[in-house]
Amino acid sequence: MAAKPRAWQRMLSGRRLDLLDPTPVDIEIEDIARGLAFVARWNGQTLGEYGYSVAEHSLLVEQIFGRIAPKAPIRWRLAALLHDAPEYVIGDMISPVKSAVGPGYGALDDRLAAAIHLRFGLPAVIPVSVKKQIKRADRVSAWLEATQIAGFSEAEAGKLFGVPGPALTKGLTIRLRPPLEVREGFTARHAELLAQL
Repeated sequence: MAAKPRAWQRMLSGRRLDLLDPTPVDIEIEDIARGLAFVARWNGQTLGEYGYSVAEHSLLVEQIFGRIAPKAPIRWRLAALLHDAPEYVIGDMISPVKSAVGPGYGALDDRLAAAIHLRFGLPAVIPVSVKKQIKRADRVSAWLEATQIAGFSEAEAGKLFGVPGPALTKGLTIRLRPPLEVREGFTARHAELLAQL
C-alpha cells in the first residue's frame, strides 16, 4: 500500500499547516506576510526591478476598499487586506490557470481562507455584500496593475477588468519594493488594523 502523500507545509514560524484541514492555530501573520511578499502577481510578467508581489497588491486592495466603502467597519478592511492570504501557500494562479485546474483550487482556497479569517477574529465566511466590495477593489487594483506595470493598454485592461472611476484611482501609483520591505509594510498594516478592532 502506497504511503499517503504529505499534505502539510512547514512554515518558518515552526507551524505545520495542513492544506487539507487547516486550523487557525497554525496560521501566523509573519508566515503570511513573508509568503505573499515573495509571490509575484502576473506570473512575474511586470516592469520594474522587483516583481509585483501579492503582499503589495493586498495593501493596494485594502486602500481601494477604503475608498469604495469608507464607513465600513475595520474588520472588513482587515478582510480586504487578507483577501489573497491563502496564496502564501498555494501561490498566485492567474485566472486562466485557475480555470484549467478546476473546482479543486476554489475548495482549497476556501478552506485556507476560513482558517485565516478565524485566526484573526473574522467570520469564516465573509458576507457576500462585503466580498463584492472587496472583489470590486481587486478589479480596480488589477486595472491599475495592468496599465501601469503589466503592459496593457487602458482599452484592453478596461475590457478585462472594467474601467474604474477616477475617484477610485486618483493618486494611486503602483509601488515596487524589495520583498522584505513589502513584508514589513504588510505586517505593520495588519497590526494597525488589528489594533483598531
